[in-house]
Amino acid sequence: MRYIYADNGATTRMSDTAVQAMLPFLQGTYGNPSSLHSVGQAAAEALVKARETVARCLHADPKEITFTSGGSEADNQAILTAAALGKKKGKTHVISTAIEHHAVLHTLKKLEKEGFTVTLLPVEPGTGLVTPEQVAAAITDATCLVSVMLANNEIGTIEPVKEIAALCREKKILTHTDAVQAVGHIPVDVKDLGVDFLALSGHKFHGPKGVGALYTRRGILLQSLIEGGAQERGKRAGTENLPAIAGMAAALEESVKNLDANMAATAKVRDRLIAGLEGIEHGVLNGARENRLPGNVNFCFEGIEGESILLLLDDRGIAASSGSACTSGSLDPSHVLLAIGRPHEIAHGSVRLSIDETVTEDDADYIVEQLSEVVSYLRGMSPVWRDLVNGKSPFITK
Repeated sequence: MRYIYADNGATTRMSDTAVQAMLPFLQGTYGNPSSLHSVGQAAAEALVKARETVARCLHADPKEITFTSGGSEADNQAILTAAALGKKKGKTHVISTAIEHHAVLHTLKKLEKEGFTVTLLPVEPGTGLVTPEQVAAAITDATCLVSVMLANNEIGTIEPVKEIAALCREKKILTHTDAVQAVGHIPVDVKDLGVDFLALSGHKFHGPKGVGALYTRRGILLQSLIEGGAQERGKRAGTENLPAIAGMAAALEESVKNLDANMAATAKVRDRLIAGLEGIEHGVLNGARENRLPGNVNFCFEGIEGESILLLLDDRGIAASSGSACTSGSLDPSHVLLAIGRPHEIAHGSVRLSIDETVTEDDADYIVEQLSEVVSYLRGMSPVWRDLVNGKSPFITK
């Protein structure tokens, strides 16, 4: 049966380049980078090279890169560091947005319990965009951090992080961006962005799971989340996961090398998908149309539930999702869709298609064909849909 993987926002297939980069450190150069013998020092040299590769891909200094277990840990470490530094100066106010990943939102909840004030900015209905003007209006004398994701994991909207970071720099306020969905898919230059912290995760760009990195601008004293040894310059204890780090570095280097070609190919298929799915009656595109990740397509379809759509698509050889994989066990509608103004009953009917450069235009046509049939089939059995068409409830889309 035909199989199309359209859930790359959840995780990606490891590239052959990443796999080959990992193999030597599983059985050959398997030493601990902290050991003084030759096997350990060979591992230490490989760790240095991987750090240099990741730094080069981000236009950072190698000393600004800390390896982590993934994007969630990197987000946590950045936010808690900024909060600790702010608290020392009597500043306990943090600004973020209502559509952040839960790695950010839950960390902010933790700060609130510790006496911090958190402002979650609303976003533009439909698109999910936040403006620098909103950030500027929310800043107070107590603000120590502004955290705005570079690209949303559910709706694909790319935020104006560079402009936000510039105004924060003028006011000497630290900035953090969750770039987990952006790195490897759009150009990311930390110097150009001007942020103080940036989080990424290897498995989002064809690297291995369980490894990520945090960029911390030089001069900022990073707080440790894990105590123990002196690994990562004393800022993350524990023997480094060298096979995964090597695989992530190789995957990132390959993604950056092929970025322009992959962006163009993926965006072309994305636009074909959007055009086709807009032909389904009473459906609506979620997220910005222009400032959008090249591989993200997110729609809501009225009168049905996303979980049912996903199961039927899977039966037809299409892997998709209804939002973030991190919250797939929740029965609640997406907080992102609610934040962009979708009512609960509409947000429940969402589908996220996240494609990469391997998905073709022919694949896109097949997805549109099958999704159209699935929506029609589910609506035929839906009492909610019957109420809608009988005028008992208003449509939000036409």
